[in-house]
Amino acid sequence: MAEPRPGLALRFQRQFLAARPLRSLPWPELEQSLRTAPDSAPLGDILYKTILHPLCVKYPPSAKYRRCFLTELIKKLESTAAEPLDELYEALGDVLKEKESTHCYKNYLLPTGDCVSLSESTALISGGTTGLVTWEAALLLAQWALQNPAVFRDRTILELGSGIGFTGIAICKTCQPRTFIFSDCHPRVLRQLGENIRLNGFIPEPDMTWSIQTESRGQEVEGENCQNPKVIVAELDWGSVTEEQLQGLRADVVIAADVVYDPEIILALIGMLQKLSTCRADRRAPEVFIASTIRNPDTYQLFQAELDKAGIRWQMIPAHSSCNFLCDVQPDVTILQLFI
Repeated sequence: MAEPRPGLALRFQRQFLAARPLRSLPWPELEQSLRTAPDSAPLGDILYKTILHPLCVKYPPSAKYRRCFLTELIKKLESTAAEPLDELYEALGDVLKEKESTHCYKNYLLPTGDCVSLSESTALISGGTTGLVTWEAALLLAQWALQNPAVFRDRTILELGSGIGFTGIAICKTCQPRTFIFSDCHPRVLRQLGENIRLNGFIPEPDMTWSIQTESRGQEVEGENCQNPKVIVAELDWGSVTEEQLQGLRADVVIAADVVYDPEIILALIGMLQKLSTCRADRRAPEVFIASTIRNPDTYQLFQAELDKAGIRWQMIPAHSSCNFLCDVQPDVTILQLFI
C-alpha cells in the first residue's frame, strides 16, 4: 500500500533542508497551486518550513543555496497577483549579507521524526578527497536500511568508506545496532566523520589500537542497550589491514556506499572482502551490502567481473518504490548483496 503523499510545504521542507538540487523541488505543483488560487499564504508556509525552520537557522545549507531558493520563491510570488510577502524579501536580504563558507550543513529528516544533520564541504573535491560530501548511493543504502532494520538490529556493523557518516548515523538512529564501526582511511575525512557523529548525539569510543579493539570486542556484555549503540571510528586501509585485525572487529554485517568508482579501488575492495571471508574462524561470514552509483558502466561491470573471478557470489537487491529523502535520486543507483 502506498504511503500518503505529504503536503506541498512538507515536501519542500524535506528536500530543502537536505539541500537537494533545486531543480528537483516541487516547483510545478507550487505554480499550479498559485494559478488555481493566487495567494501568498502557501509561500509563507514554505518559508517557515524551510529558511525560517529551526533546523535551518541552527544548521543552514550554503548561503548560495538559500539565496537561489529564495530568489526562485520570489519569482513564483511575483508571477501571480498575490499580495507581496515582506518576510520573503527580508529573508533574502539577510542571506545576501552572509559570506560564503567552505562548509555547509545538510539535514535529512528520518521517517521516525528524528534527523541526521551533517557538516559537509561545499566542494565535491576538497583536501584531495571526494569523501567530504554525501553521495547518492549513501542515501539509497540508508533508505534500504530503514526499510530493513532487522538486518542491523542488535548486531555489529562495519561500514567501509564511511565518508562523513550519513548512512551509519541514520542506521544508528533507527535500526538499533549493538555496535557500529565507521571506517575510512583519509585523515581529514576521519576528522569530519568524528565531528558529525558527535553532532548527532553519539560519542565515539576513544582512539585505540587494533590490538586493544581486538581484546575489547571479546568482552562485550550480553544485553547492552541497543537504543544507544557503541560507536567506533577506525582508520582502515584496505590494502594493509590484516585478517587478524578484521577478525577482532567481529562484524556481523559489512556495508559500503559509493566505493566502486575506480579500477584500483575495486581490486583493493575485492582483496578486503577476501580477507573478511578467510578471517571468520568458526563464525558465520558477515552479510555484505554494497551500494553504488553507476557513473561508468565499464567500471561497474569490472567490479562484477572481479567478484566472479574471486568466487564471490552476488545478487542485486530490488529497489523499493517509496521514498523519504530520495525523491530525486536517479535509477542508476543499485545495491548488491555479496556472499563471501
